[in-house]
Amino acid sequence: MEQGSAREGARPAYAPGVFPHAPAERRIPEGRVPEQARGEQSRTAQSRTEQPRTEQPRTEHARGEHTHSEPPAPRAVRRHSVRGQILDALRAALVDGELVPGQVYSAPALGARFGVSATPVREAMQRLAVEGAVEVVPNRGFRVSERGPRELAELAEVRALIEVPVMLSLARTVPAHRWSVLRPLAEATVTAAAVGDRAAYAESDRAFHRAVLALSGNEQLVSVADELHRRSQWPLVSSPATRRADLLADASEHTALLDALIAQDLNVVQSLVREHFTGADG
Repeated sequence: MEQGSAREGARPAYAPGVFPHAPAERRIPEGRVPEQARGEQSRTAQSRTEQPRTEQPRTEHARGEHTHSEPPAPRAVRRHSVRGQILDALRAALVDGELVPGQVYSAPALGARFGVSATPVREAMQRLAVEGAVEVVPNRGFRVSERGPRELAELAEVRALIEVPVMLSLARTVPAHRWSVLRPLAEATVTAAAVGDRAAYAESDRAFHRAVLALSGNEQLVSVADELHRRSQWPLVSSPATRRADLLADASEHTALLDALIAQDLNVVQSLVREHFTGADG
């Protein structure tokens, strides 16, 4: 998601008269004390009684100890958490079409828009550049990538090659009650579509597909398919905003697919999944 209670370096307790670092010839077996040694012990004991023993006073802040009266140090806010929030906001702006394909945006300008410095914006944009959503323009900022229908068709083809056989396999083996658990996720896509919230629909759409593929138990497959799904949601060049009716049609395919999976109707499952991928927001 670390605190140690034992003090390091504390001296362990030893039996009286036994010192672990004393030379071997100074150690005297018990019950065999010579006469001269007895005299020395007697004088030593007498000197100890004449000199009062003083104890080192304990301080409130002994080494290795912590008091409960001091408040814990405040936890620093990590910069990458801010970057993550900016990354989510930029992805939503891409899906909504607020970041127009072909246009260049500077990190300082976007930082002012989100109320943060340019640094987390620049870091988030670098991540989007790795994903292919934007291109780095030296000394200017980042240009939103221009995508055409061919790229969208290629993404849909690859997604179908991955997800169709997996869903058909799951339809044969997963019991109906496990599919029923996913009903709220399918309904969430309908709710987002009904109000025309494209960013919320995109997120709920991916959440539904992730949950379906997660039943395969293959985490790598889920990760790869989710990345392809995300890229397929970016708007095309000069494409009009997705209509609410189109979102509702796509969302209804989720509930229909869930019904087919519960019924183990493989023909309907295959038809719905392929049709879903060919849509602009599937």
